[in-house]
Amino acid sequence: MKNRGADNWLKYPVVVIKGACMGAADVVPGVSGGTIALLMGIYQRLIDAIHSVLPALPLLLRGRLRLFWRSIDGTFLALLFGGILLSVLSIAKLMTWLLETHPVQVWSLFFGLILASSFFVLKGVGKLRIQHLLAMVAGIAAAAAISLLSPAETPDAWWFIFLSGAIAICAMILPGISGSFILLLLGKYEFIMQAVTTMNVPVLMLFAAGAIVGLLSFSQLLSWLLKQYYATTLSLLSGFMLGSLVKVWPWKEALSDGTEIPIMPFVYEEIYSIPSQYGYSLLFFFIGCVVVLIVEIITKKTVK
Repeated sequence: MKNRGADNWLKYPVVVIKGACMGAADVVPGVSGGTIALLMGIYQRLIDAIHSVLPALPLLLRGRLRLFWRSIDGTFLALLFGGILLSVLSIAKLMTWLLETHPVQVWSLFFGLILASSFFVLKGVGKLRIQHLLAMVAGIAAAAAISLLSPAETPDAWWFIFLSGAIAICAMILPGISGSFILLLLGKYEFIMQAVTTMNVPVLMLFAAGAIVGLLSFSQLLSWLLKQYYATTLSLLSGFMLGSLVKVWPWKEALSDGTEIPIMPFVYEEIYSIPSQYGYSLLFFFIGCVVVLIVEIITKKTVK
């Protein structure tokens, strides 16, 4: 266990601000909170702190609270997650309003963010081998199938909300993939954003409980996969992201069975008699790509 020493009180607000930046990133599909953590120089400390929670639990059970708190870098985690929560609570209202009033522009922005992010995730693989290509194809097929075959509204049952939280939170420790992207894939992005906006406490508690379980358990598996099969895991993740583009395509037709299928802008205009806003869509698509490119450039400079 690393001895991190006493934190300087002057650094506390900085940790909160860094958490707020991570929270802002995770609210927007395609921008990873893990990437922001890497960019701001706290990624390794975050991973170490999360991984130390389970080994330190016996200290908590024996009532050695102070030692437990120091062992998990508790002050750092509390400030960081406080900043994340503050950011999510504030930005979620904006995202809910934008999805209701400007859906085509928002989905176009998400499309650009996710497409560009998947490209940079795939770059981390290096030289593509057959197993990497197979993993990527499997990811594309799985994500596209979920997007096309699952109903537009996934279950609102307690177990699915819990599961959504458990899976989405894992993205926090993965540079290149965001929790909001996972929620989009699960069909629960707008639902959770609405719950945050309206302060639906039962839903938020279920989601938070799932997030805690996911962070302490699934994160261990993901960490192991990244250590043992780094390139293959990244290939699979990039495939998930590419396959999910079906779900964030700005123009969709709702079918009678509850599913939504992507359609061309001119078909959208004919069916719904609504302007496709193709020009605005293209603009916001490029904005999404540029945002990811800027984050990637800054991250590279910071790491070097």
